[in-house]
Amino acid sequence: MTEGWHMTARQQAILTAIIENYIETGEPVGSSTIARLQNREAAGMSPATIRNEMAELAEGGFLEQPHTSAGRVPTAQAFRMYVERLSGGSHPRSDANLLTARSRQQIDSNFVGVAGTQAVLERTSHVLATLSSGVGVAIASAREGDLLEHVHFSRLAPASILAVVVTKSGLVRDRVLALDRDLTSVELTTASNFLNENFRGWEVEQVRSELARLVERERSEYQKLLNSVQQLWMKAVPASDTSASSVYVEGVANLVASNIDGDRLREMLAALEAKQRLVDLLNAYIDAHQESVRVVFDLEEQAPQMAGLVLIAAPARMAGESRGTIGVIGTTRMDYENTMNAVSYLSRVFDRISLHPIEKAASNGL
Repeated sequence: MTEGWHMTARQQAILTAIIENYIETGEPVGSSTIARLQNREAAGMSPATIRNEMAELAEGGFLEQPHTSAGRVPTAQAFRMYVERLSGGSHPRSDANLLTARSRQQIDSNFVGVAGTQAVLERTSHVLATLSSGVGVAIASAREGDLLEHVHFSRLAPASILAVVVTKSGLVRDRVLALDRDLTSVELTTASNFLNENFRGWEVEQVRSELARLVERERSEYQKLLNSVQQLWMKAVPASDTSASSVYVEGVANLVASNIDGDRLREMLAALEAKQRLVDLLNAYIDAHQESVRVVFDLEEQAPQMAGLVLIAAPARMAGESRGTIGVIGTTRMDYENTMNAVSYLSRVFDRISLHPIEKAASNGL
């Protein structure tokens, strides 16, 4: 932008109209299009006046002109300014409270019957992808070396067990296990009691090695119990799952529908499929202590394959504590206002949804 250049209220109104029209259509915007728009501050100006103002905006670095079109498209600098206006100023247009009643109802209906941190995060990625036409991402808070809080096993059917493992950070892993042999409810209670009494406060990844050591050492009736405990634990917490965050991604197909070059699209999709890269990306930009939604345009600084994409994300909170990060990754043409409002609303959804019964007991110190 030219040093000392100041945008007038009229130029700001024209630029806002151009950005919103471009988001809606994906086509370069001409002065005649802006002149035809009604119910905007820019309405009533002649195409010639608008054309002169657009030339000034282009000189200031807010508009650029594709070679094959007479219209203009917003630059990254223009989108940044637009987002700043949405989220700041005396009359911000971006807030969870500004989400339409229809969107609130759509969100709330999607969470009926959903309980537990993981289930909520998984549903959140789906809802965000649907609302934004971008890629919905939800990542549970999980740290390497997370400590075991509570284990519970329930018999669903012969040789079919529901296992729930709760960690100190609030992460809940629940899985249906297919066992080699059936276990009675008494055996399952004994197994969970053994783990809770002997391994509460242990690092999750250390439980496996200690169980293997105990099984190797014992040659008695006690070993029958240890064998059952070991089998249940290995299936409930697979080795590949002990230090990884739970990552939910949905809506990647939405990018395919956008006008992105094929080679670049393949790079973007590959980056989105690398879940650890997504974890690193969100951790780099989203602070668990921040109170508001953050919009990031420079994703290529952390992941070159993400050039041209925008991240809108926020920490997901429950009782004031971060349970993870949720957000949307999309093109610059996303509906910023609606997406920011939706992310803000969903970031607080955990306080309105019941916990998994086992998770609730853990959070109460039971």
